[in-house]
Amino acid sequence: MKLAASTTAGYEITTKDWIDSFRKQYEQSRLDWRQKIWDEVDKAADDSMSFFNAYASMQYAMPAGDIPEKTDAETAVYVISRIAGEAADRFEQESDYYLNEKEAEILKTICALYKDVILLINSGGIIDLSFLDSYENIAGVILVSQPGMETGNAVASVFTGEVTPSGKLTDTWAYKYEDYPNSKTFSHNNGNVQTEKYEEGIYVGYHYFDTFQIPVRYPFGYGLSYTDFDITVKGLARPTEDSVSVTVSVTNTGNTYSGKEVVQVYASCPQESMEKEYRRLAGFAKTTLLAPGQSEELTIEIPLYALASFCTQTPGWVLEKGVYGLFVGNSIADASLAGTVNLDADALLVKTEHICPLQEELQELSASKEAVQALRSSWLASAGSVPSLEVKASGLQTTTVVYGTEKDKIAPEVRQFVDSLSIDQLTLLATGDPGKSQDAAVDQKDSALGSAGISVPGSAAQTSSCALEDKNLAPIVLADGPAGLRLLQSYPVVDGEIQPVPFEMSIEHGFLTRNVNVDAANVELHYQYCTAFPIGTLLAQTWDKDLMQEVGKAVAEEMNLFYVTLWLAPGMNIHRNPLCGRNFEYYSEDPLLSGKMAAAMTDGVQSVYGCGTTIKHFACNNQEDNRMGSDSVISERTLREIYLKGFEIAVKESQPMSIMTSYNLVNGIHAANNYDLCTKAARDEWGFAGVIMTDWTTTQKGPDCTASGCMRAGNDLVMPGVPNDHKDIKAALEDGSLTVEQLKLSIAHLVDIVWKSNRYETE
Repeated sequence: MKLAASTTAGYEITTKDWIDSFRKQYEQSRLDWRQKIWDEVDKAADDSMSFFNAYASMQYAMPAGDIPEKTDAETAVYVISRIAGEAADRFEQESDYYLNEKEAEILKTICALYKDVILLINSGGIIDLSFLDSYENIAGVILVSQPGMETGNAVASVFTGEVTPSGKLTDTWAYKYEDYPNSKTFSHNNGNVQTEKYEEGIYVGYHYFDTFQIPVRYPFGYGLSYTDFDITVKGLARPTEDSVSVTVSVTNTGNTYSGKEVVQVYASCPQESMEKEYRRLAGFAKTTLLAPGQSEELTIEIPLYALASFCTQTPGWVLEKGVYGLFVGNSIADASLAGTVNLDADALLVKTEHICPLQEELQELSASKEAVQALRSSWLASAGSVPSLEVKASGLQTTTVVYGTEKDKIAPEVRQFVDSLSIDQLTLLATGDPGKSQDAAVDQKDSALGSAGISVPGSAAQTSSCALEDKNLAPIVLADGPAGLRLLQSYPVVDGEIQPVPFEMSIEHGFLTRNVNVDAANVELHYQYCTAFPIGTLLAQTWDKDLMQEVGKAVAEEMNLFYVTLWLAPGMNIHRNPLCGRNFEYYSEDPLLSGKMAAAMTDGVQSVYGCGTTIKHFACNNQEDNRMGSDSVISERTLREIYLKGFEIAVKESQPMSIMTSYNLVNGIHAANNYDLCTKAARDEWGFAGVIMTDWTTTQKGPDCTASGCMRAGNDLVMPGVPNDHKDIKAALEDGSLTVEQLKLSIAHLVDIVWKSNRYETE
């Protein structure tokens, strides 16, 4: 929390000397960290990835500071910060998941010196909080979760009571790390980062803790407020044949503070032939700001499809006959039975084909049917006292997916344009723009991390414009996320031309850069600034779809300002384990919440003409160690119900302009070369109509993931683009392993999005 924000809010800071000392330690530790990175780079082979590998493997750790002394204040505020990032997972060790020795000593001292202690956790992920049990005078814990450039003001507003907290956790905080079902085998924990077996199956996050009745420190959906709310169920209804709804009245029962509440609906599904988690999130809604005594009525509509499970024998999405319990509350722990839905017979809602078959044996975690039935029996006995709806299976329609019709969905004008392109032009469009002459000998390192923005400095890349001047097909710019646009804050210009800069200038605000000369007389330094928005996890913790749309619209306004078409966000992979290095970028352990948040963000961005999101990373990018070679071994049901479900929701509800595939393999096949994911699931089953792109350098890491394989799979755009990818595509066309029609289909998807982009005026 910044001093300026604290003093502006009316607080007197009595530990300025300690803070000044900490600032000096912080600045020196940053310099030391930078030197360690470059020392490692200098030891490594001279390739373009040496800096990034060193940077990713040496995550910066905050210094703890001095042991504090007593001041005149009665209340102390202590901040615990944690940093994680791309390409490396966290560790179950001190200074990461646990407090280090110095932090523990400082906290012990503070608790002994001050009457009350308020703990701020400025972390993008879960940390161990077992130390809370040792101190009775820790009066409050605020999960700050890296809110971006307005962190200080936001925290100060909560401290003063100007703003009443209304966030809810999107993850389960266990008592100890060992309580998570995959704690022993996740990532590097078992010494094997080549194969990641998803042996916990569908039991991820609260699905596990709730079903197996494991006590937790903070449950999923939990969050405190300065006021209290009463949630009263008013009734159940069938707004459509394919849905049910729950209507509730929410009243602020406090006397002082206005506030907002999140109403959460969980479903307990029958356990007849398919094993299921005890309860799952089925819907939610957030109130407006309610003054003391004020009430608001909310209706939460739940598609029956949200209650279906994937039956691998059928295969398809099935509603099993029996009683579905609907639980309403402001967290899963406080949710109580509010109504039931009675289905008279099994109903097949969607008939599919199989995807991503297992290539090796997988022993999944299984819950005792008797234990789950006992949990259900605890509320079935009182089901007669709550509202109930009868649903007949005969009234529900079955949708049978028709596969292999994507080419028939291409608009005639797009098809005509693509048919006019030469093989060379098609090949160039299949990748991003390498940023130099196609006749030049370009090795892997020249584009290993993208062109760093040919026309927009610091952007991730842009699509190809080479040899297409006569076709009037504009290149579009892609900028990375996740917390707003990631662009260079400054860049050199000589004689009106943007000069190339090293990759390290694009991260840490250029702090890690060395040997960049901008002092020459003919060099002008230009500046560009973007908003630092809150990280993905914090945004999701609002449980506020309207707010997410507002954030998305604000991002899109900056996209237009900088001539960016595709934002490489939101990230929406599942928080499978607290130690995933990239969890801060993602939303939740729950697929429905993740999908709804991504859909809302997409709606906001795409409400601004020509701007689009890129939902990522598709799919099972749930660890960062060896992310380009790790094989996610997963059952089809778990894949569909947990790890694809959020993407499915986002596609069906908001139709994002693009999807980015992940680096990892899924059951032995790289995601970028995976036809089942890119075509059968995304396009055939969900109706995705945008462009599918690879993550950066996906095809440069080995022979088993190729550019031509991407085209065959339905991955339309290989990024960032190197001539070796062009050579591979042409060789595949010559030997027949890739057909011209397959290549044209990919380019058609790209052309369609380019024509809808902000590079063209709206009609």
